[in-house]
Amino acid sequence: MSVRLRRAIAIAIVIAGLAPGLWWRDEQLPPVKTLDLRFRQVAVPPQSEYAPYLGPFALDAIWEMTSPHYRFGGYSTLLPPRNGQATAFSDRGLILSFTLPDRKARVASLAWVYDPPESEENLTDIEAATRDPDDGTVWLSVEGENAFVRLRPGMKVDGVIRPRAMRDWGSNSGGEAMVRLTDGRFIVIRERSWALTGANRRSGLLFAGDPLEDEKALAFTYVGTPGFSTTEIEQLPDGRVLILERKLLWPYPPRFSGRIVLADPATIKAGKDWHGTVLAWLESPLPIDNFEGMTVEERADGQWIVWIISDDNAIKAQRTLLWKLRVDPADLPSPRKKARGTPARLEDRSK
Repeated sequence: MSVRLRRAIAIAIVIAGLAPGLWWRDEQLPPVKTLDLRFRQVAVPPQSEYAPYLGPFALDAIWEMTSPHYRFGGYSTLLPPRNGQATAFSDRGLILSFTLPDRKARVASLAWVYDPPESEENLTDIEAATRDPDDGTVWLSVEGENAFVRLRPGMKVDGVIRPRAMRDWGSNSGGEAMVRLTDGRFIVIRERSWALTGANRRSGLLFAGDPLEDEKALAFTYVGTPGFSTTEIEQLPDGRVLILERKLLWPYPPRFSGRIVLADPATIKAGKDWHGTVLAWLESPLPIDNFEGMTVEERADGQWIVWIISDDNAIKAQRTLLWKLRVDPADLPSPRKKARGTPARLEDRSK
């Protein structure tokens, strides 16, 4: 999505007669290669002002992540934390490993996914990642190539496939959201709608197992929020999934809106529509940016933490934000009970 988004913002800047240099982050010469990752907690308005937008979620904190490194930013996906250590992949072909800001330790590293980076130069636009919790294998979904890359522990490339079912997904609207379910199946959802007349309809595929072993897949249509792009999908401990959606509201300065949708993989049927329920509306007055990455962490007390990260698109007016949301599973709608409909005053804010 980043290429499309940057193009839209660039066109708006040109129309407005603004100098692009005022907006894009220039790569410094010589480039800074020191990570020095820092977290600054962002102030939020009183809870009474934003609580209606977050539904069952409680907002624990929001941080802005900063680094002088010339390759920092552009994070499109998150893997579930391990021992307090999170992993993010960028659409520039890098992997960021960092200690979550609510933990005491402070460890961070930034490295190319491929070594050397030129070895897979056509597979750098990483938009989704998922992991086998048992053996540590990671799968990447790469936009532009409509490909999956499999990485063995140590981030060693172990295979690449461009599934036939994804070849017509377009060069900049490919597999933006992907998750490996606990039963070994894979869900991948196209970022954009597949037709001008289907503004909320996105192609989806359900693989019976590792797509690099068997690329045959069940095709379905995810019916999302009209006008929004699908950016991430993550499984909850109860087997259902959260789907992250995002919409560009205004190109300069960039202004965004987001949605968190709850859906059940058990209801996916071949050739049929797959629906979810909107749980949260990520809107102003909260600090909002280009949310593309999301993951879930289960706490010892039974509550779930939802981490969300934004892609700054290398634009000065944008930030790398990290949200920490908390939800009690008892507050989610049961599989047989739908959440309340979208309040008009909330939905209208995204138009």
